[in-house]
Amino acid sequence: MQTLFKNETLQIFIIAIMTAFAGEFKINPFHGEIFRLGLGASTLLLFLLLMQHLPFVRTGAVTGLVVVLFRMTEDAIFFPGAFSAASSFLNHLAGGVFYVAFALGMSFIQMRIAALQPLMLGVIVSAIDLLANETELFTRRLMEGMSPFHNNGIVLLGAIAVLRSYFIIGLFSSITIRQMRLIQAEQQKRIEQMLHIGSGLYGETFYLRKSMDTIERITASSFELYSKLKSASLTEHSRQALGIAQQIHEVKKDSQRILAGLTKLYDREIAQEMNLEEIFRYVIKANQTYSEMLKKELTIEGDLKVDFSTSHYIVLLTVLNNLVANAVEAMNRYGFIRICAFDRGDRTVFEVVDSGKGIPERDRQMIFEPGFTTKFNQDGVAATGIGLSHVRDIVGSFGGEIRVATPESGKGARFIVALPTITLRKGA
Repeated sequence: MQTLFKNETLQIFIIAIMTAFAGEFKINPFHGEIFRLGLGASTLLLFLLLMQHLPFVRTGAVTGLVVVLFRMTEDAIFFPGAFSAASSFLNHLAGGVFYVAFALGMSFIQMRIAALQPLMLGVIVSAIDLLANETELFTRRLMEGMSPFHNNGIVLLGAIAVLRSYFIIGLFSSITIRQMRLIQAEQQKRIEQMLHIGSGLYGETFYLRKSMDTIERITASSFELYSKLKSASLTEHSRQALGIAQQIHEVKKDSQRILAGLTKLYDREIAQEMNLEEIFRYVIKANQTYSEMLKKELTIEGDLKVDFSTSHYIVLLTVLNNLVANAVEAMNRYGFIRICAFDRGDRTVFEVVDSGKGIPERDRQMIFEPGFTTKFNQDGVAATGIGLSHVRDIVGSFGGEIRVATPESGKGARFIVALPTITLRKGA
């Protein structure tokens, strides 16, 4: 709390100093009067709009005091022979009153600034500016023994108040819009990262579910072996088989706990649904970045002939992202990849077409088999990823099918995924 207070006090003091300096850029609209119109009011207004967490009244009071002391210091430096502290204080006191009055007026709308439209905010701030100027003139005339009421230049003061209020509000709005765009860009970046993680986790949970099915079958076989060995009075061997079954069962329980945790992670929905256009945009952007990371100059395009919202966006992201990533990895430095979506009867068809070296006819029956890959790095290590076998299994789990063909151009590879539209569509 003490640190916060110190920081707040420092912020107010900096505002006061900068306002005092800005106030020296001024004009005197009324000949023969010390009354001035400077950039100080505009500077204070901009800071109040940008730093709405500060107490406006205290900021105005400190600013008014600093402005008076600043102008007294100027008098002492530039007019040392004729300087009188009391006289100088009285000459500049009304100027300090302006900032107090202005900040006091702004305090009445402090909690509503964010809700006010710029046009209405400009009207209110212009009125506050005009009233603060009138308060300064009233104070100055009262101290000089003149009639405090006047009608000199009120139209001019009003026009200046409107001009500088709308100018500062326009500047503030521009700054706010830029900040919002930066925040939106950062949020979009985080959403994309979460989608990428969710897509990866979905693939991993699919692996784990398949492994658990295998574990379940091994457990059943081990227990069956135990029963047969026990019936044959092979006690030692039957106990060993039972021990294996128990250990495998423990592995299964651990896997279930891990699966539950992973499912929770990717089931934390970023949105209730996404439309196909958003999914395509993400896949293209993510893999364009991936291709640049691999120092490849690839053009990745989308061709969307159908669009609808789906709650199964993680599934589509997993499938399309892996197919496009595979194409990126398999291609040379230059080329293009096109992602298409269109209706075909009761199915939505997705195609990933690339201009790479293609897949030999002899490998087309093998590429969907577990462990098959044609991608090796320069050290001879096989590529990682969920693999086409698991892409096929994910597609199959949604009642769809996947196959590979040669593009119409005769060059490259063309993966075709057909999924039931009724399963994909929102609310289906």
